[in-house]
Amino acid sequence: MRNLFCIAVMGLLTSCFLLQKQKVADNCIPIYDLMQDQEQSWNDGNIDDFMNKYWESDSLIFIGKSGINYGWKTTILNYKKSYKNKTEMGILKFKNIICNPINDSTHIVTGKWSLLRNDSLGSIGGYYTLIWMKKNDFWKIIYDHTS
Repeated sequence: MRNLFCIAVMGLLTSCFLLQKQKVADNCIPIYDLMQDQEQSWNDGNIDDFMNKYWESDSLIFIGKSGINYGWKTTILNYKKSYKNKTEMGILKFKNIICNPINDSTHIVTGKWSLLRNDSLGSIGGYYTLIWMKKNDFWKIIYDHTS
């Protein structure tokens, strides 16, 4: 009888965990869709459209290999300076590893990025942590730490 009770409790806990995992995944779908749009914009050579997913504010924080940068304008200028043309931009691919909803309007996404480029430029890649926040009913990146 005791074993049957333990099995029932374990089954209940497993079901609760799977439902919570599904809820987290469902909450992240809109953000994953936006990141897929970003991939497409980048791969089309359109940095302006890629940057539409970022919060257009002086309070945007971007941390990369050159350190901490503040502001949307600084971020887009840095992208345009570093990637002058479609060849330098390469083909962007995101691989989201985990999405952690903090609440209904703030999510943290961690994953891997890669830029596939021709042999003379070499492919590059790394990891990112993005904080997405709803601003006026639209999801925007407010913090980007990319290495």
